[in-house]
Amino acid sequence: MFGDARSHGLWERTAPPAPDTARLSGESVADVVIVGGGYTGCSAALHLAQGGAKVVLLEGKAIGFGGSGRNVGLVNAGLWVMPDAVPDLLGAVHGERLLSLLGAAPRAVFDLVERHAIDCELVTTGTLHLAVGEAGTREIADRAAQWQKRGADVELIDAAATCAKVGSPLYAGALLDRRAGTIQPLAYVRGLARAAIAAGAFLHTESPVTSYARDGDGWRVETPGGSVRARWIVVATNAYTSGASGAPWPAIREEIVHLPYFNIATTPLSSNLARSILPERQGAWDTKTILSSFRFDARGRLVVGSVGALRGSGSAIHRSWARRSLQRIFPQLSAIAFEAEWYGSIGMTTDAVPRFHRLAHNVVSFSGYNGRGIAPGTVFGQVLARHILGEMTEDELPLPVTPPEAQGFRPIREAWYEAGAQIAHLSARV
Repeated sequence: MFGDARSHGLWERTAPPAPDTARLSGESVADVVIVGGGYTGCSAALHLAQGGAKVVLLEGKAIGFGGSGRNVGLVNAGLWVMPDAVPDLLGAVHGERLLSLLGAAPRAVFDLVERHAIDCELVTTGTLHLAVGEAGTREIADRAAQWQKRGADVELIDAAATCAKVGSPLYAGALLDRRAGTIQPLAYVRGLARAAIAAGAFLHTESPVTSYARDGDGWRVETPGGSVRARWIVVATNAYTSGASGAPWPAIREEIVHLPYFNIATTPLSSNLARSILPERQGAWDTKTILSSFRFDARGRLVVGSVGALRGSGSAIHRSWARRSLQRIFPQLSAIAFEAEWYGSIGMTTDAVPRFHRLAHNVVSFSGYNGRGIAPGTVFGQVLARHILGEMTEDELPLPVTPPEAQGFRPIREAWYEAGAQIAHLSARV
């Protein structure tokens, strides 16, 4: 995207075209201005417009330019955090409320895809969290038990059943989450944007916000080409919030540590090879600290991913790791070729839980998705719409209102994550 083949890779090549948009020009007036054209922003725009609000969305680059267009495409339920730990972090009321919302979030995504006929390679056969060793087995057993006591449709399966579902004997077991699935992530966010436009929202790309200020009882948001006056501002920039000097909301960037994640796609597998791997087409990832993931796209390409950035020395190191990893998990892929590679940044909070901020009067934000952006971003956009439309009070939100808190040594930690992933992949057997 914008001349960078490693920004969105396979997803840009195979997604339907983005809806027609233009730079903001001149002055506009709206009820709500949304900053950011990812899952949260586009979902909020869609649901606000359906609720009768006049909405203007401003995206600094292109729809899905950030994490929404670069991720693996796993539509997962819940958080990285163990379910029982969430009430401990947020309190019983917000904790269980958040778990209920995010447990049902994949279904909300699937319903939107069906309702708006979004062409995004949707697969609803679930996901597999793969156990590596005894520690991994204990982790998925605990996660399964904690979700099952909340009525979730998850199942702990043994090594033999995992081998049948994955096509590899390397894993000690798996947590099958039937609530979940996979999509083509860039196609999905473009579909949300198209649905928002059809509902009456105005979307402007290549329109970065440079400043905002009070204007009577509302706000004026400025871009290089024009401005928008509105009563509400939704900040939905998450990990791609500008950290530049003078950026409007630097506190969001300062509370998020960037974790790089890359994906590499094979050429389409032959029908025989494709039938031997993930025959039910679940998306999968493992329990390692530096995890890896793999899933198919609709045309039979196997997409493998892990922590790391495809730049500098990382490009060759991670590409070599991906080839060795696939060949060890699936020996039948010994001669497979790669077709595309890309990477982006995950926004990590201190406790792996998202944040809701009231940045000023009627200026609100969800951020910090910690690698779980598709389903949470979609439903958080819907929650923001309901809140702004007066259908949900602040006390009824799934997260408490908190001030942004900067993470210490953030640049050093980000550099270490990138370098550490290279070290781990350079020496790893898989």
